[in-house]
Order: sequence, then structure tokens, then C-alpha cells
Amino acid sequence: MNTQVTLQTPDYFMIIGYFLLMLGIGLYFYRSMKGIKDYFSGGNNIPWWLSGVSFYMSSFSVMAFISYPSLCYRYGFVGITLLWVAIPATLFSTIFLAHKWRRARIDSPMEYLEHRYSPVLRQLFSWQGIPTKIIDDGIKLFAIGTFISVSLGFDMKWSMVGAGGIMLLYTFMGGLWAVAVTDFIQFIVLTAAVIIILPLSFYRAGGFLEVFENLPEGFMRLTSPEYGWGYVLYLVVMYTLAWSSVNWSLIQRYYCVPTERDAVKVGLSVVVLYVIGPPLMFLPAIVGTQLIPGLSDAGTIYPELCRMLLPAGMLGLMISAMFAATMSMLSSDYNVCANVLTHDIYRRHVRPDASQRELVLVGRLMTLMIGILAIGAALLMANLGKAEDLFTMMVTLFSVATAPVAVPMILGLLSPRFTGRSAFWGFLCGLFVGILLFILSLSSRPMELWQLRWNPEASTLSFYAYAAPLEMVLFIATSMVTLIVMLLITALLPMRTGDREKINAFFERLNKPIGTLPEEQEAVGASKAISPFLVVGISLIIIALLMAAVLPWSGSVLTAVLNGGISLFLILTGGGMAWLSRNKAVSQ
Repeated sequence: MNTQVTLQTPDYFMIIGYFLLMLGIGLYFYRSMKGIKDYFSGGNNIPWWLSGVSFYMSSFSVMAFISYPSLCYRYGFVGITLLWVAIPATLFSTIFLAHKWRRARIDSPMEYLEHRYSPVLRQLFSWQGIPTKIIDDGIKLFAIGTFISVSLGFDMKWSMVGAGGIMLLYTFMGGLWAVAVTDFIQFIVLTAAVIIILPLSFYRAGGFLEVFENLPEGFMRLTSPEYGWGYVLYLVVMYTLAWSSVNWSLIQRYYCVPTERDAVKVGLSVVVLYVIGPPLMFLPAIVGTQLIPGLSDAGTIYPELCRMLLPAGMLGLMISAMFAATMSMLSSDYNVCANVLTHDIYRRHVRPDASQRELVLVGRLMTLMIGILAIGAALLMANLGKAEDLFTMMVTLFSVATAPVAVPMILGLLSPRFTGRSAFWGFLCGLFVGILLFILSLSSRPMELWQLRWNPEASTLSFYAYAAPLEMVLFIATSMVTLIVMLLITALLPMRTGDREKINAFFERLNKPIGTLPEEQEAVGASKAISPFLVVGISLIIIALLMAAVLPWSGSVLTAVLNGGISLFLILTGGGMAWLSRNKAVSQ
């Protein structure tokens, strides 16, 4: 089946207008970046609602519109369940860690490691994390290039360069403020697109009752034989570890807000968005089983629905929304990776006395370097081909790398028992076991030990009747080894006096609320004057005008009503935010 979508002039108008708005936001914040704290932490002054939406948008990419709709189309509601695993993961992070990340008073996720453990661990995790992030970002760019190529017929390599370049430009100019505000606008675009395609899909299928009466048996169950509760539990644990530690950009959303209460609000807002968002986004794929039955490639269900249901202009809006899903995640990664390179490596070892102006310049150059390397990685993947094999290998390698880093980072915040030695050896042993198991998994011969059976064709490890995929085996093994080694070293090796003093000082500082330390009583810098209300308000109005401009191409009364209603709401909301910004300026 031909999955290419034909764009018309209103669609190009919408997409170009969207990209120009993203660049305009970056330019707006360009001159406001006075110091490294502004550029990488938003001066700890980003509002919780803005940081929460940015967290949510940074947690998934365009792959979400390929893999999860595919699962919904084939198995039903289980596709939504596999995204809902983010809810308990975020709740854990919110309850136990959000306020601690803010009270850690850090400007980089890796800075915490030196305060809690040692300078060696800070550098080790930084140098291990940067290449991993660049490869991960290359995969995301490769995914968006593949999506554009398959759906629109554009050249894949130029699609990757274009999308990656635009994200890089606004992140380069405006730092974390630009990232957070563009994430919010991208959230609005995504929400508007979903609000339009969801009712259109149900309407075309005959209504809600008609759809649910004709669904295949078991389609509304939370799990399926292919994805049971064991797999769901594995995902919950993996998300919990990753989102609380190795996912630097999500940690950044906790410490960029003014207070620890704001950090908790960030997490709670993400929980709410994840409760509501996945059903709204992916129910159309379930409806698609009746609109487009027998689709050979379930991963193309969303482009097919867009082509069937959306008129000119609205199709451009949906394409922009899918861009937004990846742009948010990539821009966040660009910023936080540049933060680690600037703060944890350049400032820590190269130029400790560098001025704020120099650090902002270096931060921008590091952002540029990370973006170019990610684009280069994506182009290399395109040349290698065999995308499915490449994705499988990368997911497997990330299963190896996650737990050995995540376990020490989380335990270091929760307990004063663990020392730098236990974290160091736990990391090395966990990583060694993961790499060893990965190498053994490359064998094409079936292997058996007691009741453990390795099936190379299915990439599963079986224990009696239960079979686990390779990535689950690697994650569980590396998690357990890292944890056990840390516990053993903590129990067997007494804590040294220097370690005890360091850890006590860290937790003493961690127990003090924001605003109680002497240095926090001083005047806040220039970032205090930055307010997102005006730029967000104007941006909402621009999105509304772009949508209103394509109203003549609506094609149906329902589409016109949905478009007009959303446009009016955005104009009123944007006007209210602009007015609020003016009132704040007057009161100051």
C-alpha cells in the first residue's frame, strides 16, 4: 500500500510557519542568556507548568507515532498500557526524588556525583553518557528522517539534516528557556492535531458505540499474550530507573524551577498528562482497525489515517505535531549534553576561572558540536541501512548501559550508606556483566544451562515456560549485579573518615529547603527578569492564526468547527497570557 501523503499549499504554509515560529522563539531569548545558569538551568526560574510540559514532551519522540499506534492496531489497548508505565515511574520520581534534585542545588546532572561520591565518578559517568546520548539522538533523527521519507516522499538524508538543523538553531540561540517554551508550543500543536483527528476518526467509523461494538475480542484489555504483566512490570522498573537518573534532560526539569515544591508540581503535572495523553493520541489507531482493515504494515497506520481524514492545512498541522514529538526530545538532549560538556568538563578542568560570558559562548559551541555529531550519526545509520537490525542493536546496548549508571545515582540520593568505592565498582561490574551477556547473545547456537535456554532466533531466554526478551534479561542482570556489588562493598569495606564527612555534608545540605542557605538570600541575577508569558501568549496567537488561515480548506463542517473552536481558544488564551505578562511588568 502506498503510504505517501500528498501535501498541498496550505500544508506547506502550516509547516513553514511552525518552523519559523520555533526559530523566532530561539531568537527572542538569544540576548537574555547572560550566564551559564541562564543558558542551562533557566536561572532556576522556569515556572513549574512550563517545565512540566517540557518534561512530558521530552519523554517521547516520533517513534511513539510509529511503534505505539502499531501495537494499538494489532493488539488494542495494550499499546496505551505500555505508555502508561510512565505513570508509576514518574510518581516514584516525584515522591522520592524531585525535591532532592532541586535541593541538590546543581547546575548539571553530573555535578551531583562529585558532591555525593567523587570527582572520578563525575567524569566517568559524563564520558560514558555523552557518546550514548549522541548515538541515541542519531537514532531519533534517523527515525524522523525515515518517517518524513516514507510519509512525504522527501529525501531521507536531507530530511534529517533539515529537522536536526532547525532544532539545533533555536537551542543554540536561546538555551533552556528556548527549549522549554518551544516544548510548550509543540505541546499545543500536538494537542490541537490530536483533538482534530480523534473525533474525525470516530465520526468516519460510525460513532463511539459502533466502534466499540465491532472491536475484536480482547482489544480493550490492558495486556495481551504478547505483552503480559511481566513485560509491563519490567518496563515500569526500567522507566523508573531511567527517568530518575540517566535521562539527564528530565532531571534538568526538576532543578530548573524556583523551589522544591515547584519540582514536585512538575512531576505531578507529568503524571496528569500521561494519564490523559496516550488514550487521546492512540485511540485513533484502534479505530483504524475498522477504517483501514488488513493493513500489512501496522506502523503506517497514523500516516494512513492522516491521509484519509485530514484536509489540506490540517494535514500540515499533524505533520508539524509529529515533528514536535522528536524536536522536543532532541533539543532537550542537545542542551543538557552541552551542559555536561561545559560545566562538568570545560569549567571543571580546562578553565575553572572562565567568565560567565565565556561559558555561555562555550555552551553554545558545545550545543553546536552535539547537534552536528547527532546529525552525523543519523547520516551514518542511513548509509549502513537495515534500520530494524540497527534499532534492535541500539535498544540492546542501552539496556546494558542504563542500570549500572542509574542504580548508583538513585541510591546516592536515597541513602547515605553507599560510598564512591561501592558506586564505582558497582558500575564497572554491572557494565562488564552486561557487555559479556551481550557478546554471548551474538552466538547463533542455542544454549542450555539447567532450565535456562537461549533461543538465538527469537532472542529470548527461557526459564521453564516463561521466555524473556534479550533486553529484559540484560536489564535485570545488570541491575542486580550493580546493586549486589554496591551492597557487598558497603558491608565489607568500612567507610573512610573523608567519605563520611563528604556524605554527611551532602545530606546536611540536601535536608535544607531552598532559600535557607546564606548564598540564596542574595539578589537573584538577570534571569529573574525573564518571563515566558509574553512570548508564549504571542506564540499561541500565531498558531491560532495559522490554523484559521487554512479554514477555507476544511472540507467538512466538523473539521471547520474543530479548527475554528481551537483557534478561538488559543487566541483567547494567548491574549490572556500577554495581558498577564503586561500586568506583571507593571507590578515590578
